[in-house]
Amino acid sequence: MNEGIVSWFNNIVNYGVSIIWGNNDWLIASNPWYGLLMFVLIGAGLYFTVATRFIQFRHFGHMWQLLRVSNQGRKDGGISSFEALMTSLAARVGTGNLAGVAIAIYLGGPGAVFWMWMTAIVGMSTSFIESTLAQAYKVPHNDNVYRGGPAYYIEKGLGKRWLAIFFSLCLLVAFGLAFNGVQSNTIAQATNEAFGIPTWMTGLILVVLVAPVVFGGLRSVARIAGKIVPVMAILYILLALFIIVTNFSQFPAAIALIVKSAFGFEQAAGGVIGYGIAQAMINGIKRGLFSNEAGMGSAPNAAATAKSHPDHPAVQGFMQMLGVFMDTLIICTATASIIILSGVVDPNVEQEGIQLTQLALSQYVGDLGVVFVAIAIFFFSFTSIIANYSYGESNLEFISGAKNAKVMIMIFRFMVLGMVFVGAIASLPAIWNFADLSMGLMALVNLVAILLLSPVALRILRDYERQIKEGKTGDQIKFNPDDFVKLKDEANRDAWTD
Repeated sequence: MNEGIVSWFNNIVNYGVSIIWGNNDWLIASNPWYGLLMFVLIGAGLYFTVATRFIQFRHFGHMWQLLRVSNQGRKDGGISSFEALMTSLAARVGTGNLAGVAIAIYLGGPGAVFWMWMTAIVGMSTSFIESTLAQAYKVPHNDNVYRGGPAYYIEKGLGKRWLAIFFSLCLLVAFGLAFNGVQSNTIAQATNEAFGIPTWMTGLILVVLVAPVVFGGLRSVARIAGKIVPVMAILYILLALFIIVTNFSQFPAAIALIVKSAFGFEQAAGGVIGYGIAQAMINGIKRGLFSNEAGMGSAPNAAATAKSHPDHPAVQGFMQMLGVFMDTLIICTATASIIILSGVVDPNVEQEGIQLTQLALSQYVGDLGVVFVAIAIFFFSFTSIIANYSYGESNLEFISGAKNAKVMIMIFRFMVLGMVFVGAIASLPAIWNFADLSMGLMALVNLVAILLLSPVALRILRDYERQIKEGKTGDQIKFNPDDFVKLKDEANRDAWTD
């Protein structure tokens, strides 16, 4: 009886995942709904790119200017723009960048990297819209750390609390629990490969390290992420640059291989062009979304926490655009370059994601590569775990209400720690599949919401650009919800008054 229920549950989940994510035959599938999220994700990104007049290109330099002053503006122990960016990067940069890229290349060929790039480029505009909305609808909290995100702008902007709660529940399953198990599993596998440490021991160590951070609350997460993420990202990028420079003669051919494979040219001789394109697109877009999270509705939870400088919703929109660029177009490209240049990918041999990255790196620096990847994935995935927790806490508080959240949050913390340990020692494909379904559902809900609320975000962008053209800088740039017809009755005044 129990086996029948489990089988029925798995079949439902698998069917849902196929509809949302598609499969390798989606280009010729009889069901036109296969791969629904692919079309909505890319379509929304293209729409936002045009609607913002190609914001990711027009304001590319401005993003970096804002990064330089992103630690200003914080007061009373709150969170700065920089710390909010690092929190979102902590969640983004992890398994998806090291193991996910390897999986995408193994399953979809080098062309998957191209579709990861395209997902990131159009996703930058999507990230701007959702993060700007998160700031516009944020609410103050007694710990001086703002709360906000899709649940908040769905409830206030669309007046659909039931849909906001559904989104929050999907996020709790995907980020709060399942993906934390994925991260700890990746850490355990990498440390076992590099040092021979039993997975159960790694699980216990992770629980001990994660516990004080999650019990310290959202501010603790932001502080730790702000210290660890920049250092590890820079070290990893420097190593990748070293490998590219020392093998530069092969680098143009590797880039050409990525582009040709993306459009099936490498498979043309075999007569399966469509199948090759499908594999590359599905794995590239899916792993690209898992990595940079643009449009998924996760990063806005971090974006909403900041006291930005200048204090305007668009600022955090620009900062989160920068996060997508850093995650996929820099760090994922670094991993892809290492793997493709190494030539270790063998489609006829089953290869695990993180072990494949370790094997590729070892081709250049020997056993040190295995050790380095283990250390990098430990820190990247550790920060992902604590950032994922912060997303879960914020949404759990939204569901239960700030006054009633203490007990629920305490239970949730122990559940997170339990999932960290279980994830390290077990292989739970059904749970990860369910996480894919939850992630896809929350992405669809969020994308529909930001499409409906995009006029608000676009109006905020025009307001910001107008002030920049007037020569205003820093504290001279102001945001007043009363200047916006829709926000006048929906935005929280206390979040925008000193």
